[in-house]
Amino acid sequence: MERRTIGAAALAVGAVGLGCMPMSWAYSTSRQRGPESLRAVHRALDAGCTLLDTADMYGPFTNELLLGRVLKERRSDAFVSTKAGLLVGEQHIVANGRPGYVRRACDASLRRLQTDVIDLYQLHRADPEVPVEETWGAMAELVRAGKVRALGLCAVGARGRRRAGARLYDGTIRQLERVQQVFPVSAVQAELSVWSPEALETLLPWCEARGVGFLAAMPLGNGFLTGTLTPGEGFEPDDLRARHPRFTAEMMAANQPIVAGLRRIAARHGEDVTPAQVALAWALAQGAHVVPVPGAKQERWVGENAAAARLRLTARDLAEVASLPAAQGSWH
Repeated sequence: MERRTIGAAALAVGAVGLGCMPMSWAYSTSRQRGPESLRAVHRALDAGCTLLDTADMYGPFTNELLLGRVLKERRSDAFVSTKAGLLVGEQHIVANGRPGYVRRACDASLRRLQTDVIDLYQLHRADPEVPVEETWGAMAELVRAGKVRALGLCAVGARGRRRAGARLYDGTIRQLERVQQVFPVSAVQAELSVWSPEALETLLPWCEARGVGFLAAMPLGNGFLTGTLTPGEGFEPDDLRARHPRFTAEMMAANQPIVAGLRRIAARHGEDVTPAQVALAWALAQGAHVVPVPGAKQERWVGENAAAARLRLTARDLAEVASLPAAQGSWH
């Protein structure tokens, strides 16, 4: 698989990563099976999808434990990305950016992942009660201690609490400018997909201008862009899409023209090419510093996603994607 570089530290990873969250959290609990997920991770590494993206809150903790079982055998094959900064309670999630907590969280992640170093340690969310420079400083200490190789910041969830007239990622960019004064940012993770392209406006150019890698979260639109979801079929109560404004039966039906457009493009490239692969190829085409990280928990989907790295969209294809109707349904 093509390799791409993350950040000034020149960390090389496969062009397509693997988002591990669905294996343990947020999507259809009844379909989460440990042995199947382990096979999916091995399949990803075999295909060159070296970046494994997890977080201590996924489960919580169980996702890192699952990956640790693979890393115990194949650490040299993997690029490990995990996150800290969020605590999961019974009915709530809260940020914790206190330096002491960050240090303890890193040590706990190292134990669960069965490794002595984390390749990319990401701040999942900034704590509004703690200056982000203090949190980032504690993370920088972990790099100097040899426990972490590089630092990243997540901008997922940046849609809420904006000032009137502000662009989606203005707050994230201000945050990035602050932490850059403390220690270099190697990667930013944020949502980027055919139906959520807002990062193209300011955040992606910010990263490109500074040599910062961009991890494209949710590049398949939480599964919608795969074309495998049926409007009105419904989701399990614990599935995050059950409460998602874009996944009501009405909005899923209204957004079918987006999937239809991806199908048309896929058909031009061969009968085995899928809408999901077109969606991932589109993300890859947004810049050499972009690494899409689609979530998956089955070998089949991991293999399909990996094959997208070989798909090259034409200028006609990209223009057709750009002309697709904007997604309907608020995310707020």
